[in-house]
Amino acid sequence: MSAVTATTATADTSPTTQAPVPGGGGRGTRVLKAIWGNKKAFVGTVMLAIFVLAAIVPQIFTHISSPNTKQFEQMLPPGAGHLLGTNAFGQDIWAQLVWGTRQSLFVAVVAGALASVLSIIIGVSSAYLGGIGDGLLSLLTDVFLVIPAFPLIIVIAAYAGAGGLPVVIGVLVVTGWSYGARQLRAQALSLRNREFLESARVRGERSSYVIIFEILPTMVSLIAANFLGAALYALLTAAGLQFIGLGDSSSVSWGTMLHWAQSNEALETGQQQWVIAPGLCIALLGASFALINYAFDEIGNPALRPVRRRKGRK
Repeated sequence: MSAVTATTATADTSPTTQAPVPGGGGRGTRVLKAIWGNKKAFVGTVMLAIFVLAAIVPQIFTHISSPNTKQFEQMLPPGAGHLLGTNAFGQDIWAQLVWGTRQSLFVAVVAGALASVLSIIIGVSSAYLGGIGDGLLSLLTDVFLVIPAFPLIIVIAAYAGAGGLPVVIGVLVVTGWSYGARQLRAQALSLRNREFLESARVRGERSSYVIIFEILPTMVSLIAANFLGAALYALLTAAGLQFIGLGDSSSVSWGTMLHWAQSNEALETGQQQWVIAPGLCIALLGASFALINYAFDEIGNPALRPVRRRKGRK
């Protein structure tokens, strides 16, 4: 009797005394650990946070609320009153740079998110459904992959009309989804015959349920990496379109700053900061996306995670 009691007590208490599993927690915890443990991802996160703060509350960085209005003497050199001087229109370059962060970051995030959604719909659905549907969607993806992207973007933007931010975002989404769709399809193909998906089919779950609640949660790190890549593509391409005049030239963004600087021969007239500042910001924001991607690479590929030696061992 005592032996049975002792065994029961041991069985009852063992789950409560079990040590927590190292590295446990939700996906958000794993992302934070990956970012904190990777110096490149941490630097990228800090850089992105600064740009987000400038986009949301530009008044923190500049007191000028109308950066496109002529307010000062033309072509003033950098100084205490104007950190980057003024341009040929008498506008403060630093104020334009700060206020231009909002549109540039907005285009990158929105176009990147919409392109990622389209990649998920086409790539994952193609792999899971198979058959004729897979063949047609794969053919569509291959067509967009082989078409030269930037000339196609110029043609679409020109025929759609020089204009508006919706046109630029729409063009970026249409031309920016194919690479991510190819990656997601390949990953979904490797999961299609796994046991947990077979059990979902046996239970009679619908295809939409299986894709959304069974497949996509296992691909979060790859989806996040694809979003960052699509956002980087959107940032650079939008700046290129605005630089050549395919956009709203009256808006405030880094691309339009480059457009007006080139139109007014900034490099030839000693206004190098008018060109260098927005170009440097585009490079830094793009670098922040690329650096953060290192954290998601570690989450998706354990072989990339750094090996930490235990204390007391050489």
